[in-house]
Amino acid sequence: MQLTRHTDIALRVLLLLTDTGVDGLTAEQVATRFRVNRNHLAKVVQALARAGYIQAKRGVGGGLTMARAPEEINLGDVVRQLEPELDLLDCFSPKTSTCPIADACRLQRVLGTAMAAFFSILDQTTLADLMGPQGELTRRLVAPKR
Repeated sequence: MQLTRHTDIALRVLLLLTDTGVDGLTAEQVATRFRVNRNHLAKVVQALARAGYIQAKRGVGGGLTMARAPEEINLGDVVRQLEPELDLLDCFSPKTSTCPIADACRLQRVLGTAMAAFFSILDQTTLADLMGPQGELTRRLVAPKR
C-alpha cells in the first residue's frame, strides 16, 4: 500500500505549519521548502482548506495558517478525506470489482484486517503527537527565498 503524493504533501504541509508556528507562510514558500511543484501544492492546499484543516488567504497579509489546533487533527481522518478510495485490492470495492472469486476468497478478509489495523493506529494519532520541539522540522528544510 502507498499513499498518494497528494496525501504525502498534505501531511507535510500540516506538519510544517504546526512546526513553524508562523501564520501566513505562502504557498510559494512551502513549495520551495519541500521542493514540490507549485501547481500540485495549490491543489493540496485547496483540499486541506476545503476540509477545514487550514485557511488560505490570498494577497497582502495572506498565506497559509492552521484552522484547527494540532490536537484536534486526527491522522486517520486526514488520510480518509484525502484518500477516499484507498482500496488495497480491486475486490475491496463492490462497484468496481472484476474478481470472479471475490465471494469465496479469504485474502480480502486478511487484507481488510490489515487495513483496519493501519487506520486504528492513525486514528489514535493526532498531529500534535507528531510534533517535537518547536521549529525542529523547519530547521531541516531549505529556507525560502524572499
